[in-house]
Amino acid sequence: MTDHKKQYKLEVLAPAGSFETFLAVINAGADAVYLGGSRFGARAYADNFDADALLRAIDYAHLHDRKVYLTVNTLLKERELAELADYLLPFYRQGLDAVIVQDMGAFELVREQFPDLAVHTSTQMTITGAEGAEYMHKLGASRVVLARELSFAEISYIHSSVSVQLEAFVHGALCYCYSGQCLFSSMLGGRSGNRGRCAQPCRLPYELCDSHKKKLPQRGSYMLSPKDLCSISYLPDLFESGVYSLKIEGRMKQAEYAAGVVSIYRAYVDAYLEDVARYGIADARRRFLVSGEDMQKLWDFGNRSGFTEGYFYRQNGKDMITFEKPGHIKSNEALQNEIRRTYIDDELKEKIKGNLILKKELPAIIELSCKGKRVSVEGDIVQAAQNQPLSLDKVERNLRKTGNTPFVFDELTVEMEDDVFLPVGAINRLRRDAMEQLMGQVTGEYHREVPGTIPNGQTAKNESFHANSTKHAGNPAIQAKENSFHLSVSVEWRGQLGAVLRVPFVENVYLDSGCYRQEEIKELLSEDVSAIHQAGKRAYYILPPVFRKRTAGFYAGLCAWLTSIYLDGIVVGSYDSLGFALTHLSAMPFILDHRLYLFNNRAKAGFGSQHPLRDTAPLELNRGELMARDNRGTELVLYGYLPLMLSAQCVHANNDVCDKQPGLSYLKDRYGKYFPVKNHCQDCYNTLYNSTPLLLFDCRKDVLDMGIVYGRLSFTIESEKETRRILDLYKASFLTGTCTVKTVYQGEYTNGHYKRGVE
Repeated sequence: MTDHKKQYKLEVLAPAGSFETFLAVINAGADAVYLGGSRFGARAYADNFDADALLRAIDYAHLHDRKVYLTVNTLLKERELAELADYLLPFYRQGLDAVIVQDMGAFELVREQFPDLAVHTSTQMTITGAEGAEYMHKLGASRVVLARELSFAEISYIHSSVSVQLEAFVHGALCYCYSGQCLFSSMLGGRSGNRGRCAQPCRLPYELCDSHKKKLPQRGSYMLSPKDLCSISYLPDLFESGVYSLKIEGRMKQAEYAAGVVSIYRAYVDAYLEDVARYGIADARRRFLVSGEDMQKLWDFGNRSGFTEGYFYRQNGKDMITFEKPGHIKSNEALQNEIRRTYIDDELKEKIKGNLILKKELPAIIELSCKGKRVSVEGDIVQAAQNQPLSLDKVERNLRKTGNTPFVFDELTVEMEDDVFLPVGAINRLRRDAMEQLMGQVTGEYHREVPGTIPNGQTAKNESFHANSTKHAGNPAIQAKENSFHLSVSVEWRGQLGAVLRVPFVENVYLDSGCYRQEEIKELLSEDVSAIHQAGKRAYYILPPVFRKRTAGFYAGLCAWLTSIYLDGIVVGSYDSLGFALTHLSAMPFILDHRLYLFNNRAKAGFGSQHPLRDTAPLELNRGELMARDNRGTELVLYGYLPLMLSAQCVHANNDVCDKQPGLSYLKDRYGKYFPVKNHCQDCYNTLYNSTPLLLFDCRKDVLDMGIVYGRLSFTIESEKETRRILDLYKASFLTGTCTVKTVYQGEYTNGHYKRGVE
């Protein structure tokens, strides 16, 4: 490590899916390593680390002045959250540097029970703006892992607005979807990306069709499969935009790949920071150049059908997609062998100083020192030689055999009288004992005491939700007896609104931002809110689920007006829109949408401190899990084509041209299923919906038994006629019970995860 790093810093953060890879990336120069333990990690199919290996890894990293971040970046069910504290405790005591979390219940638990353990918010939290980063920082996050889709301009703005460390992905696989906003694998096969078990349906072929399901020309069948990211050429931009940690993806990759990529980034980070310290930022940028040879090495380590430079200077682009079947290119066997010899077979050792003292009739003494720590250990009594005395050369040779220890002698002296004898085994044992003690001395300063009593399985209750819900919302028996239920309906285009306003049993209408163009929102939204109120219903506005800097800027100019049109509240579906609402629309009631995953009661309690009007039940919980949940003030989606993906990419633009015209198309899979895709041009993102709608109208008794008295019908692609038909079906089946869905509904539908849940 060079001195300039004390002033200028870029952290090279490496992945490790196995202990071999961990040792290799440390050897290759990683400043920190993120890895998964036996549970709660977003790479359930990696080798991962058992408890003993993880404890060893923490000490090994600290010995070499590196850090270890543990991934706890899945959504946790209630029973799992009760086990999290006991799971983390031994790693916390060993000196774990940080946990990476997605689940707000896990976030709350760590901050409460391990207050000096750093929390990094996972990219699965989809933080895309300063509002979300500030929200997390106020909760106690020390680092925000940004969404992969951000530009340097957006990153710079976040950095200038929020005093929190920023981490960005710089190399490796890209998801087509905003991380944390994908239910594609989950809904198709029960393998949830939010639970670390993604089956990657985005890497499969699809056929593009128009709004009438007629096949369209397309560039290739693999239109949801991005190339791998490579941004080493952007190191100056990353540094200047305020990124602190450079994250390399690859916990499922082999050790050769991880170590090789780390070694290249390490070399260029060091060279660039040295130039910054010596010449200044401007001149360092001018001097910075990645050689063709090193770019070829990165290519040879492995990629998915080539590299892309990602989103740093653009919103999306067809050249970021493979279009053809993604191939995992890996070449140059000689280079792979070189990496193995350099970083895998040859383990990194810490240099130590040693002095051995051998004097007759006294215990053998060895003194070792490393990193300012010193140990002195006594061994067996040194004897007078009866036959062949010890030779200095033999003693030194045996001492220098440090074997599988993490040490190597830099300096070694031996003070030995003539004609002395000590068995070789005694010398080896003395060296081994001393090195174990030295390891303990060096790493012990990172170890922690138990942080007080940790209540096993306790979860907080959420009185804030209870106060804002109906009178008897916490008592299922009373709910069933009173036969009360409150229906909300969301619409994504204005043509659906007329059908909704004509039925008396709809109490709340959610107007999606996609209903309005920005230039017409003041006229049309005001008109619709008035119509909703005239129909005796409450009107809410759904802020865009992707709430980046440009979108936040637009709504910042509308805040006073939104308040003036007497909206009854807003619906927020991201941490960015939530942070925005709490800052700029603090007087307006808000509802938490299903994208803010409340998998467990502690997560719900954490949000409850912000006093939301209602929350929305997660789409991935099954009947039993919903039954066990605190559902006071909870709304359950009973109908709708569920969103499976939110993407910065655009199916329409990538296969044709960007005409900035919102529209509907379909992706047909290999089984003949048609998945609707909307391009939301205003905020520039796509939504891919499930091929069949969710329908839970036959589950009224269950829903009431869960303590749920709020339901939602989510209309997205339906015509006005289809909207009326679903409303009539709701009345007949759920509301009055005069029929069942099975007997009258024509067409395919799904119960979603209501019966099966997710792994």
